Amino acid sequence: MRRAFSFAIPAALLALSGCMVGPNYKTPPAIMAPAFKETTPTSFAENDGWKPGQPSDSKLKGDWWTLFQDAQLNQLETQVDTANQTLKAAEANFRAARAQIGFARSNEAPTIGVGPSISTVRDSANEPYFSHALANNGGGNFTLPVDLNYEIDLWGRIRRGLTSAREQAQASDADLETARLSLHAELAIDYFGLRAADAQEKLLDDTVTAYESAVQLTQDRFEGGAAPQSDLAEAKTQLDQARVQRTDIEVQRTQFEHAIAVLIGKPPAELTLPPLPLVQASQVIPDIPGAMPADLLERRPDIAANERRMASANEQIGIAQAAFYPTLSLSAIAGFQGTSAANWFNWPSRFWAVGPELSQTLFDAGRRRATKNISVDQYDATVADYRQTVLTAFQQVEDNLAALRVLETEAQQQREATASAEQSLDLFQTRYEGGVDTYLQVVTWQTAALNNQRNDLDILQRRMDASVLLIKALGGGWDTTQIPRM
Repeated sequence: MRRAFSFAIPAALLALSGCMVGPNYKTPPAIMAPAFKETTPTSFAENDGWKPGQPSDSKLKGDWWTLFQDAQLNQLETQVDTANQTLKAAEANFRAARAQIGFARSNEAPTIGVGPSISTVRDSANEPYFSHALANNGGGNFTLPVDLNYEIDLWGRIRRGLTSAREQAQASDADLETARLSLHAELAIDYFGLRAADAQEKLLDDTVTAYESAVQLTQDRFEGGAAPQSDLAEAKTQLDQARVQRTDIEVQRTQFEHAIAVLIGKPPAELTLPPLPLVQASQVIPDIPGAMPADLLERRPDIAANERRMASANEQIGIAQAAFYPTLSLSAIAGFQGTSAANWFNWPSRFWAVGPELSQTLFDAGRRRATKNISVDQYDATVADYRQTVLTAFQQVEDNLAALRVLETEAQQQREATASAEQSLDLFQTRYEGGVDTYLQVVTWQTAALNNQRNDLDILQRRMDASVLLIKALGGGWDTTQIPRM
């Protein structure tokens, strides 16, 4: 009977330690849509570049910038992971969150401590209420205790704390990937801004050269008496304005170059990128695979981070619920205690004590209930954040799909407008040289042609930016299978 009883107590404790109070986590449903509202740009549809994507889609992986087939961009992007300081800070935060798992896991094991002490005490013979017959010259106390304390996780508080720490670490890892994706996208946008500035500079350089020829022509006509001095003044004014615009572009290019330097962890003085104009061709816009809404949820690290935070907040509800139940802990102390160093470690000097302790809060004026309500409210807030992140993700995809679709049409219209302006400029230059029209017509169409040519480049840059932002909105090829198991 005694043996059966001795086995029953540990069995009962083991069974109780398997209990967990509080709700089990289930991912709340997010607001979904059967498909994207915006249609695929025509050029992508023609070459079948757009299609419903899968997490294993071979066209959109982590190194998504290679889709643009730009060697200089590829070289710069690889430096972000190793040198960007913002990314290093995010990595440090992830390591801290992962270390927190070890802290939470330590609560599953007993705490063992040791506190050796040596002291000597002499009681005063004149101490109040002290018998003079007990007075002596003092005595020693040599102690070597080993303490053990272990909380039995009856209601799952410790296990839920460990699970919460794991989920927070996974959220931190997803935050790291969000930062990585944002930094790579920012670098790509700055790079294309730099190359667009190079293209603007080349265009204005060519324009200045053409305007210089026009000034020389007008100078010759003026000296020959075929043109008034006002024509020469207009031609020189047009040339000076083009030079001003050319100089102003240098400010934008310099700022883009400085931003790229900081993104790859270098002082701006250490980075110089040679001019490489962004070419005006449809081939520079990559074929980016699309994604259905369900796939979008797997490709967005910020959505994954918020989902993990929901799971962590759910565990906090269980931890708060466990506070309503009694706490059972096992305490033990053992060691040696003697009156001198000579008998300190003698076998008769041993001592030990062991026993369970059950504690229960009887009245706390609503503190535990308030704590639980706070946990529930915080969980509700994480659910709302999660759903808002999903909605924002859909908006970003729709926005950039719309931008690519509209800009494709606008680019075609702009090319036609540019061709018309250039044709008109050639016509009026010929008419001016023949003495049919005044130089004012030439100036007017020079301005119109230049504005249309610059608009061509501006639309191309916007299309490149929209392509980068669409890749970012789709998660850049990242998915939840990349979250490490903690």
